[in-house]
Amino acid sequence: MNLINILTKNKPRLIMFDLDGTLVDSVPDLSYAIDAMLEELDMPKAGQEHIRHWVGNGAAMLVKRALTGKMIPHEIAESLFHKANALFLRHYQLVNGQKSTLYPGVLATLKTLRESVSFLALITNKPEQFTQALLDYHHLPKFDVLVCGDTLAKKKPDPDPILHCLDVLKCDANESIMVGDSVSDIKAAKAANVPIICVNYGYNQGENLSDYYPEFLIHSFDELVS
Repeated sequence: MNLINILTKNKPRLIMFDLDGTLVDSVPDLSYAIDAMLEELDMPKAGQEHIRHWVGNGAAMLVKRALTGKMIPHEIAESLFHKANALFLRHYQLVNGQKSTLYPGVLATLKTLRESVSFLALITNKPEQFTQALLDYHHLPKFDVLVCGDTLAKKKPDPDPILHCLDVLKCDANESIMVGDSVSDIKAAKAANVPIICVNYGYNQGENLSDYYPEFLIHSFDELVS
Protein backbone atom coordinates (compact mmCIF):
# COMPACT_ATOMS: atom_id res chain seq x y z
CA MET A 1 0.00 0.00 0.00
CA ASN A 2 1.45 3.40 -0.95
CA LEU A 3 1.60 6.54 1.19
CA ILE A 4 -1.43 8.08 -0.48
CA ASN A 5 -3.64 5.11 0.38
CA ILE A 6 -2.30 5.03 3.94
CA LEU A 7 -3.27 8.66 4.47
CA THR A 8 -6.79 8.43 3.09
CA LYS A 9 -7.49 4.74 3.92
CA ASN A 10 -9.29 4.64 0.59
CA LYS A 11 -8.28 5.81 -2.86
CA PRO A 12 -8.03 9.62 -2.69
CA ARG A 13 -10.09 11.78 -5.05
CA LEU A 14 -7.82 14.83 -5.01
CA ILE A 15 -4.07 15.40 -4.72
CA MET A 16 -2.78 18.98 -4.61
CA PHE A 17 0.84 19.83 -5.36
CA ASP A 18 3.15 22.73 -4.69
CA LEU A 19 5.31 23.67 -7.70
CA ASP A 20 8.69 25.25 -6.92
CA GLY A 21 10.82 22.96 -4.77
CA THR A 22 8.34 20.09 -5.09
CA LEU A 23 7.94 19.40 -8.81
CA VAL A 24 10.50 21.77 -10.32
CA ASP A 25 13.87 23.10 -9.22
CA SER A 26 13.34 26.62 -10.55
CA VAL A 27 16.14 28.28 -8.55
CA PRO A 28 18.49 28.46 -11.58
CA ASP A 29 15.84 30.52 -13.44
CA LEU A 30 15.11 32.70 -10.42
CA SER A 31 18.78 33.18 -9.64
CA TYR A 32 19.53 34.33 -13.17
CA ALA A 33 16.66 36.85 -13.08
CA ILE A 34 17.45 38.17 -9.60
CA ASP A 35 21.14 38.64 -10.34
CA ALA A 36 20.32 40.35 -13.65
CA MET A 37 17.97 42.66 -11.72
CA LEU A 38 20.64 43.48 -9.13
CA GLU A 39 23.24 44.08 -11.82
CA GLU A 40 21.00 46.65 -13.54
CA LEU A 41 20.55 48.36 -10.18
CA ASP A 42 24.36 48.48 -9.70
CA MET A 43 24.07 46.18 -6.70
CA PRO A 44 26.18 43.08 -5.95
CA LYS A 45 24.82 39.82 -7.30
CA ALA A 46 23.28 37.56 -4.67
CA GLY A 47 24.30 34.18 -6.08
CA GLN A 48 22.33 30.97 -6.31
CA GLU A 49 23.11 29.75 -2.79
CA HIS A 50 21.47 32.75 -1.14
CA ILE A 51 18.56 32.80 -3.59
CA ARG A 52 17.83 29.12 -2.97
CA HIS A 53 17.40 29.96 0.71
CA TRP A 54 15.12 32.94 -0.03
CA VAL A 55 12.60 31.21 -2.32
CA GLY A 56 9.18 30.19 -1.05
CA ASN A 57 6.94 33.15 -0.30
CA GLY A 58 6.21 34.57 -3.72
CA ALA A 59 8.05 36.74 -6.24
CA ALA A 60 7.60 40.06 -4.42
CA MET A 61 9.14 38.71 -1.22
CA LEU A 62 12.03 37.21 -3.17
CA VAL A 63 12.76 40.62 -4.70
CA LYS A 64 12.64 42.28 -1.26
CA ARG A 65 15.01 39.70 0.21
CA ALA A 66 17.40 40.21 -2.69
CA LEU A 67 17.35 44.00 -2.27
CA THR A 68 18.09 43.81 1.45
CA GLY A 69 20.05 40.57 1.69
CA LYS A 70 17.79 39.62 4.59
CA MET A 71 15.34 36.77 5.10
CA ILE A 72 13.09 39.24 6.90
CA PRO A 73 13.61 42.37 4.79
CA HIS A 74 13.62 45.83 6.32
CA GLU A 75 11.67 48.76 4.91
CA ILE A 76 12.38 49.41 1.22
CA ALA A 77 11.61 52.63 -0.65
CA GLU A 78 8.50 52.01 -2.73
CA SER A 79 10.08 53.46 -5.86
CA LEU A 80 13.08 51.13 -5.55
CA PHE A 81 10.91 48.08 -5.01
CA HIS A 82 8.69 48.83 -8.02
CA LYS A 83 11.71 49.42 -10.25
CA ALA A 84 13.42 46.24 -9.02
CA ASN A 85 10.28 44.15 -9.29
CA ALA A 86 9.69 45.26 -12.89
CA LEU A 87 13.27 44.37 -13.78
CA PHE A 88 13.01 40.97 -12.13
CA LEU A 89 9.75 40.14 -13.89
CA ARG A 90 11.21 41.13 -17.26
CA HIS A 91 14.31 39.00 -16.83
CA TYR A 92 12.34 36.08 -15.41
CA GLN A 93 9.89 36.18 -18.30
CA LEU A 94 12.82 35.73 -20.70
CA VAL A 95 14.41 32.79 -18.87
CA ASN A 96 11.39 31.03 -17.30
CA GLY A 97 11.79 27.27 -17.66
CA GLN A 98 15.06 27.32 -19.59
CA LYS A 99 17.42 26.70 -16.67
CA SER A 100 15.02 24.87 -14.34
CA THR A 101 14.71 21.08 -14.11
CA LEU A 102 12.11 18.59 -12.94
CA TYR A 103 13.06 16.65 -9.85
CA PRO A 104 13.70 12.92 -10.43
CA GLY A 105 10.56 10.82 -10.80
CA VAL A 106 8.17 13.77 -11.11
CA LEU A 107 6.96 13.28 -14.67
CA ALA A 108 6.44 9.51 -14.44
CA THR A 109 4.75 9.77 -11.04
CA LEU A 110 2.37 12.52 -12.15
CA LYS A 111 1.42 10.52 -15.24
CA THR A 112 0.66 7.51 -13.03
CA LEU A 113 -1.42 9.60 -10.64
CA ARG A 114 -3.18 11.34 -13.55
CA GLU A 115 -4.50 7.92 -14.61
CA SER A 116 -5.44 6.69 -11.15
CA VAL A 117 -6.71 9.72 -9.18
CA SER A 118 -9.86 11.66 -10.01
CA PHE A 119 -8.37 15.15 -9.63
CA LEU A 120 -4.92 16.72 -9.55
CA ALA A 121 -4.48 20.37 -8.57
CA LEU A 122 -1.54 22.73 -8.42
CA ILE A 123 -1.18 25.38 -5.70
CA THR A 124 1.74 27.76 -6.05
CA ASN A 125 2.71 31.22 -4.83
CA LYS A 126 4.24 31.91 -8.25
CA PRO A 127 2.37 34.56 -10.29
CA GLU A 128 -0.01 33.20 -12.91
CA GLN A 129 1.86 34.79 -15.82
CA PHE A 130 4.81 32.45 -15.18
CA THR A 131 3.13 29.30 -13.92
CA GLN A 132 1.47 27.88 -17.02
CA ALA A 133 4.50 28.69 -19.16
CA LEU A 134 6.71 26.71 -16.76
CA LEU A 135 4.31 23.76 -16.77
CA ASP A 136 4.18 23.77 -20.57
CA TYR A 137 7.97 24.03 -20.88
CA HIS A 138 8.40 20.83 -18.86
CA HIS A 139 5.43 19.03 -20.48
CA LEU A 140 3.72 18.33 -17.16
CA PRO A 141 0.28 16.65 -17.22
CA LYS A 142 -2.80 18.87 -17.07
CA PHE A 143 -4.06 19.91 -13.63
CA ASP A 144 -7.79 20.16 -12.97
CA VAL A 145 -7.37 23.33 -10.91
CA LEU A 146 -4.51 25.81 -10.97
CA VAL A 147 -4.20 28.26 -8.05
CA CYS A 148 -1.39 30.79 -8.40
CA GLY A 149 -0.08 33.47 -6.07
CA ASP A 150 -2.37 36.07 -7.58
CA THR A 151 -5.45 33.90 -8.16
CA LEU A 152 -7.01 34.65 -4.77
CA ALA A 153 -6.71 37.44 -2.24
CA LYS A 154 -4.60 35.20 0.00
CA LYS A 155 -1.87 32.66 -0.73
CA LYS A 156 -0.06 29.95 1.24
CA PRO A 157 0.45 29.68 4.21
CA ASP A 158 -3.20 30.75 4.32
CA PRO A 159 -5.51 27.74 3.73
CA ASP A 160 -7.69 29.58 1.18
CA PRO A 161 -5.95 28.12 -1.91
CA ILE A 162 -6.51 24.58 -0.62
CA LEU A 163 -10.09 25.30 0.43
CA HIS A 164 -10.69 26.79 -3.03
CA CYS A 165 -9.60 23.53 -4.67
CA LEU A 166 -11.83 21.48 -2.37
CA ASP A 167 -14.77 23.72 -3.17
CA VAL A 168 -14.28 23.80 -6.95
CA LEU A 169 -13.78 20.04 -7.21
CA LYS A 170 -16.40 19.17 -4.57
CA CYS A 171 -13.97 17.09 -2.52
CA ASP A 172 -13.78 16.62 1.23
CA ALA A 173 -10.59 17.21 3.18
CA ASN A 174 -10.44 13.56 4.28
CA GLU A 175 -10.31 12.34 0.68
CA SER A 176 -7.65 14.84 -0.35
CA ILE A 177 -3.88 15.22 0.10
CA MET A 178 -1.39 18.07 -0.20
CA VAL A 179 2.19 17.45 -1.37
CA GLY A 180 4.74 20.21 -0.73
CA ASP A 181 8.22 21.13 0.42
CA SER A 182 7.88 23.96 2.93
CA VAL A 183 6.49 25.16 6.23
CA SER A 184 4.03 27.31 4.25
CA ASP A 185 2.64 24.16 2.64
CA ILE A 186 2.35 22.41 6.00
CA LYS A 187 0.62 25.37 7.68
CA ALA A 188 -1.85 25.75 4.81
CA ALA A 189 -2.69 22.04 4.76
CA LYS A 190 -3.12 21.74 8.52
CA ALA A 191 -5.33 24.84 8.62
CA ALA A 192 -7.51 23.20 5.94
CA ASN A 193 -7.49 19.84 7.81
CA VAL A 194 -5.87 18.15 4.81
CA PRO A 195 -3.06 15.62 5.37
CA ILE A 196 0.30 16.59 3.87
CA ILE A 197 3.27 14.70 2.51
CA CYS A 198 6.47 16.76 2.36
CA VAL A 199 9.52 16.19 0.19
CA ASN A 200 12.79 16.90 1.97
CA TYR A 201 14.74 18.13 -1.06
CA GLY A 202 12.97 21.43 -1.74
CA TYR A 203 13.05 25.00 -0.51
CA ASN A 204 12.53 24.74 3.24
CA GLN A 205 14.48 27.93 4.12
CA GLY A 206 16.64 26.06 6.61
CA GLU A 207 13.67 24.82 8.64
CA ASN A 208 13.46 21.25 9.94
CA LEU A 209 10.15 20.19 8.43
CA SER A 210 9.77 17.36 10.95
CA ASP A 211 9.27 20.01 13.64
CA TYR A 212 5.97 20.94 11.92
CA TYR A 213 4.63 17.35 11.85
CA PRO A 214 3.75 16.56 8.25
CA GLU A 215 2.08 13.18 7.96
CA PHE A 216 5.02 11.86 5.92
CA LEU A 217 8.43 13.20 4.92
CA ILE A 218 9.82 11.56 1.79
CA HIS A 219 13.19 11.65 0.05
CA SER A 220 12.10 11.24 -3.57
CA PHE A 221 8.92 12.10 -5.44
CA ASP A 222 8.29 8.57 -6.70
CA GLU A 223 7.84 7.36 -3.12
CA LEU A 224 4.26 8.60 -3.52
CA VAL A 225 3.42 5.53 -5.60
CA SER A 226 6.35 3.15 -5.16
